[in-house]
Amino acid sequence: MISNDAPTGLQKLANRENQVFLALTIVIAVIAGLSAVLFTLAIQGTQHFLFGLSPSWTRLLLVPMLVSIVTGFLLARFFPGARGSGVPQTKAAYHLQEGRIEASIPIGKFITGALCVGSGHSMGREGPSVQIGAGLASAIGRWFKLSPERAKSLVPVGAAAALAAAFNTPVAAVLFSLEEIIGDMNAPLIGSTVVASVSAVIVERSILGDEVLFRVPAYHLVHPAELIGYAFLGIVGGLVSVAFCKGLLRLRAFFLNLPARTLIFQPAIGGVAAGIMLVFVPQVMGVGYQYVDQAMNGGLVLKIMLLLCLAKLVATIISYASGNAGGIFAPSLYIGAMAGGAFGILMQRYAPFPTGGPGAYALVGMGVLFAGIIRAPMTSVFMIFELTQDYQILVPLMVANMISLLISKHFQPKPVYQALLEQTGIYLPKD
Repeated sequence: MISNDAPTGLQKLANRENQVFLALTIVIAVIAGLSAVLFTLAIQGTQHFLFGLSPSWTRLLLVPMLVSIVTGFLLARFFPGARGSGVPQTKAAYHLQEGRIEASIPIGKFITGALCVGSGHSMGREGPSVQIGAGLASAIGRWFKLSPERAKSLVPVGAAAALAAAFNTPVAAVLFSLEEIIGDMNAPLIGSTVVASVSAVIVERSILGDEVLFRVPAYHLVHPAELIGYAFLGIVGGLVSVAFCKGLLRLRAFFLNLPARTLIFQPAIGGVAAGIMLVFVPQVMGVGYQYVDQAMNGGLVLKIMLLLCLAKLVATIISYASGNAGGIFAPSLYIGAMAGGAFGILMQRYAPFPTGGPGAYALVGMGVLFAGIIRAPMTSVFMIFELTQDYQILVPLMVANMISLLISKHFQPKPVYQALLEQTGIYLPKD
């Protein structure tokens, strides 16, 4: 007689698939984490090879244009899905294509992303890392012949792992995957994304060491009235976010409306503009986290921070809109650090109450611009918290973030990633 408690064939199959899925989560975390580390090193190596330690103005002018001719050819003929950030494309693949991302896309993203960012375009590495990690996860799921639903579930797992390794903030990576890729903070995949994110950070730290991304100053709320200052910083951040999003979408619409035969040359147009900007403001080159570090630690004066805030905003809009491969994750933090640092200096000079240093405002400014541009407020809060490991920053950060988010949503109702997809005729499910 067979016991009613004996597992049926379907139960055995489900248990086996669960075990395979958990094993693949760890495997994907290792592979995605390694890909993000290699991508970071490839960008640094490319930049060092193309520019050296002290590039001449002719090299600053010509390198972005010449390399963009090569990447324009690659993006137009071989890797059309590798343009831009990669986050919108990953969202579209997850929601509309059952998580299917062609194997050529992560390969193309790695090559073109390293060339574009390494040649001086004002773009970030985190968005491309997300698409690379998600693409590798999708390919592995198909290779193991998982069910369509299981294979789809691996996409946010790979995205979280790659972002955790790229930015060294595992909790923020999990939240970004849930908040931005899946669009559901209560998604049942939270356990898998946590495992993948932590595993990827272990891989990253075992290769690059436990060196922090930024030298974050200690945070102190000097006076309760400072919350008023952070509220005003939220207003500034919201307005700057709106300027960035509207400028990006309008210039990208211009490039999309150009004749199809110009597609191969459009990245080079951005390369010409980027080269001209690098001659006058070389600090906007590539990711630029070293200048974010300086803004947080008092290494920049007011005029320089205002200049870099504006220059980075313009340079990123041009580089992205012209069809190059790179993200807006890092530029949003850069712009936020400069805007926040400049605001902090003004607060120190003119506020009628004691205030913290400009570094504190630069740190909160990073979160404010991220919340306003990317529209992932929970990710923003926990990302800054992970950088500081200080609970005191949560209240001013949440105050400023929510104000920035409300202003950004009022003047630019559609999130920028959604608007970028809709410009190419791709519409995500409304729920």
